Amino acid sequence: MRRTTILISTGALTVAGGITGLILWLNQPSYDDRVQDCAAALKERAEGDKTKPDACEEVKDDDYMALVLSTAIDGLPEKDRDTLDYFDDGSINDSIG
Repeated sequence: MRRTTILISTGALTVAGGITGLILWLNQPSYDDRVQDCAAALKERAEGDKTKPDACEEVKDDDYMALVLSTAIDGLPEKDRDTLDYFDDGSINDSIG
């Protein structure tokens, strides 16, 4: 084969491989999608279950702990939640007393 035929074939295969890799990379779920899936899995798990759901495996530890705490607080009755409201200067409004 001639040198130009080899170069054109190699170039075409390289471009096709690059396009395929780009399409596969773009079809991966984003980190936000993974966090949303984890939050949904935490809400669906049985009460008292402490195991980490499979949907949460790729979520960072800090984000996972925040999701666990958020799910726990959302599960509390309204009367058990912190009802203090703070002003911008740090003082507490009339919600106590």
